[in-house]
Amino acid sequence: MTLAAAPPQGGGAPRVQDPPGLNDVLLAMDVVDTLRHVDELVQKELGQDERDEALKQRLREIYEGQGLTVTDRILDEGIRSLREERFTYRPRGSPFARFLAGLWVRRALCLAIAGAAAVCGGGALFYHHWTTLGAQRLQLELTRVLPGQLSDEAAHAISLAREPEALERINNLRQAGEAALKNEDAAGAKERLADLKALGVRLNERFKLRIVSQPGKYSAVFRIPDDNPGAKNYYLIVEAVDDDGKVLPQRILNEETGRTETVGEWGQRIPFAVYEAVRKDKTDDGIIQNNIIGEKLPGYLSVRYGREWIIHGGAITRW
Repeated sequence: MTLAAAPPQGGGAPRVQDPPGLNDVLLAMDVVDTLRHVDELVQKELGQDERDEALKQRLREIYEGQGLTVTDRILDEGIRSLREERFTYRPRGSPFARFLAGLWVRRALCLAIAGAAAVCGGGALFYHHWTTLGAQRLQLELTRVLPGQLSDEAAHAISLAREPEALERINNLRQAGEAALKNEDAAGAKERLADLKALGVRLNERFKLRIVSQPGKYSAVFRIPDDNPGAKNYYLIVEAVDDDGKVLPQRILNEETGRTETVGEWGQRIPFAVYEAVRKDKTDDGIIQNNIIGEKLPGYLSVRYGREWIIHGGAITRW
């Protein structure tokens, strides 16, 4: 199909050119679009001072290759439109006004981004405030709180101590706590503080060490070590009771497991002779006559055993 206008018929005066129709306008726009997309053609032809006829010839070749015939008037109109940027979109309004309009169109996205930024900013501010507050709190603990607590607990324990061994342990714990504070080791200082408190509780305790003799319970046991099947270890099952008969749980190191446990009853290691004497005493009438083997007095850390009792250092918490 040919889109070119038909040539005039016959002679006579030339006619005034009619306004371009819709097809001509569309074709001119297509010419402009073709010129824009053929970068090499535009650069070589429009970017140099050459005659428009060479450019028109190149355009004819392009459209003829597509099966279209384009008149010179359409080609001239397209070249002129390209130079005048007639079909080029020019945004209206100032750049700032267009920017505000773009924000309004994308307001949902902008609000989401602003909200996320606010959350992130608030989180960063909170984290900074929290870490700063934590550092200040730690510094206060290291310089004011913990030193005072260590000093107070050490002084309290010293006031209760009645033996050199207790005083030595108190001083060692206080010095260890002070060393931890110098190294800014708050956790280590708190551990030594807890040890001092436990030591004060221990020094203040008063109880008697009694052999367990209730019906259905063991009063003495023996154990065969795993690494020495030919040997036997003998233990008295004991408990700590105060003046009112209340059982006071104790922290006992189990020599078989190496773990310290808080228990109401434990086995205190004894020689075979003591084990045999207790066995005979209970077998006689079911009652252990001499069932108090030692006493823990205030101000002392360890139990003082009776002369007739030979007690070894080891203990067990399960049997």
